[in-house]
Amino acid sequence: MARKTKLMLRVEKEHQRPLERLLPEKVNELGLSATAEELGVSKATLGYWLLKLGINVRRIAISPDEILEVKRVS
Repeated sequence: MARKTKLMLRVEKEHQRPLERLLPEKVNELGLSATAEELGVSKATLGYWLLKLGINVRRIAISPDEILEVKRVS
Protein backbone atom coordinates (compact mmCIF):
# COMPACT_ATOMS: atom_id res chain seq x y z
CA MET A 1 0.00 0.00 0.00
CA ALA A 2 1.26 3.45 -0.89
CA ARG A 3 1.97 5.95 1.86
CA LYS A 4 -0.79 8.55 1.91
CA THR A 5 -0.33 12.29 2.26
CA LYS A 6 -2.19 14.42 4.80
CA LEU A 7 -4.47 15.66 2.02
CA MET A 8 -5.26 12.09 0.95
CA LEU A 9 -6.11 11.17 4.53
CA ARG A 10 -8.29 14.26 4.90
CA VAL A 11 -10.29 13.40 1.76
CA GLU A 12 -10.73 9.83 3.01
CA LYS A 13 -11.98 11.12 6.36
CA GLU A 14 -14.41 13.58 4.71
CA HIS A 15 -15.90 10.87 2.51
CA GLN A 16 -15.55 8.08 5.10
CA ARG A 17 -14.09 5.70 2.51
CA PRO A 18 -10.62 4.67 1.38
CA LEU A 19 -9.40 6.40 -1.78
CA GLU A 20 -8.84 3.00 -3.41
CA ARG A 21 -12.65 2.58 -3.49
CA LEU A 22 -13.73 6.21 -3.72
CA LEU A 23 -11.64 7.33 -6.67
CA PRO A 24 -12.62 4.67 -9.23
CA GLU A 25 -16.31 5.14 -8.45
CA LYS A 26 -16.15 8.94 -8.68
CA VAL A 27 -14.06 8.94 -11.87
CA ASN A 28 -16.45 6.47 -13.53
CA GLU A 29 -19.47 8.47 -12.41
CA LEU A 30 -18.24 12.05 -12.92
CA GLY A 31 -15.06 11.98 -14.99
CA LEU A 32 -11.61 13.21 -13.99
CA SER A 33 -12.21 16.97 -13.96
CA ALA A 34 -15.48 16.84 -12.00
CA THR A 35 -14.01 14.35 -9.52
CA ALA A 36 -11.04 16.63 -8.86
CA GLU A 37 -13.38 19.58 -8.39
CA GLU A 38 -15.69 17.65 -6.05
CA LEU A 39 -12.76 16.48 -3.92
CA GLY A 40 -11.27 19.97 -3.83
CA VAL A 41 -7.97 19.05 -5.49
CA SER A 42 -6.35 19.90 -8.81
CA LYS A 43 -6.53 17.58 -11.80
CA ALA A 44 -2.77 17.09 -11.48
CA THR A 45 -3.15 16.02 -7.84
CA LEU A 46 -5.92 13.58 -8.76
CA GLY A 47 -3.76 12.15 -11.54
CA TYR A 48 -0.87 11.74 -9.09
CA TRP A 49 -3.12 9.96 -6.59
CA LEU A 50 -4.40 7.57 -9.25
CA LEU A 51 -0.83 6.77 -10.29
CA LYS A 52 0.39 6.43 -6.70
CA LEU A 53 -2.47 4.09 -5.76
CA GLY A 54 -2.12 2.01 -8.94
CA ILE A 55 -5.59 2.90 -10.25
CA ASN A 56 -5.74 2.65 -14.04
CA VAL A 57 -8.06 4.92 -15.98
CA ARG A 58 -8.84 3.67 -19.48
CA ARG A 59 -10.98 5.14 -22.19
CA ILE A 60 -12.60 2.73 -24.62
CA ALA A 61 -15.12 2.92 -27.43
CA ILE A 62 -17.85 0.34 -27.82
CA SER A 63 -20.43 0.01 -30.55
CA PRO A 64 -24.16 -0.01 -29.78
CA ASP A 65 -24.31 -3.81 -29.99
CA GLU A 66 -21.43 -4.34 -27.55
CA ILE A 67 -21.34 -4.33 -23.74
CA LEU A 68 -18.54 -3.72 -21.31
CA GLU A 69 -18.14 -5.87 -18.23
CA VAL A 70 -15.82 -4.98 -15.35
CA LYS A 71 -14.94 -7.66 -12.82
CA ARG A 72 -13.40 -7.05 -9.43
CA VAL A 73 -10.81 -9.58 -8.31
CA SER A 74 -10.85 -9.71 -4.52
